Amino acid sequence: MPLPLGHIAIGLATHEVGSTRSAFSRWKLFTAIVVLSNLPDIDVIIGLLFHWNGSAFHRGPTHSFLFALVIGFLASRASNIWTWLPRLGFWTCFSLILSHVAADALLSTSAVSFFWPLETNWSTGHSGWEDVVRMVLRGDKQDAWIALSSAAVIAIHRAARTLKTDRLIRSGSKSAGD
Repeated sequence: MPLPLGHIAIGLATHEVGSTRSAFSRWKLFTAIVVLSNLPDIDVIIGLLFHWNGSAFHRGPTHSFLFALVIGFLASRASNIWTWLPRLGFWTCFSLILSHVAADALLSTSAVSFFWPLETNWSTGHSGWEDVVRMVLRGDKQDAWIALSSAAVIAIHRAARTLKTDRLIRSGSKSAGD
């Protein structure tokens, strides 16, 4: 199961592949990516606050396509209204949230409620505050592999973009000299 570090890495790679702006040079954009790529796990906080169990509502509605659509739309509107937020389009916000849901669906054994409200899958067990904090701070080997894989995706994408840009510049200068 990806933990916050893994979701951040996947979110950064998702943004890098879908955008021409680098998230690493703008702290507001980086922060927005961190928040949006971890937003579906708000259900853990809600479970801890209301039931002292982070698993009480985990993997329910916040881990759905509908949540990604609605919250992606609201986040993109908020970024257009509030000037202190980085400007993010709907597809960027949607894909960052959906990257979390997809990672949980593909990289863990527990089901997500992708088609909520038509289906609902809840996480089982009990995770108190101490368990959740320990899990977030400790991380695991899977998050390390996710981070390394995401870094490789970012590096390959940047190299391909650089090669493409260099080819366009060279072909432009050849036609200008003809």
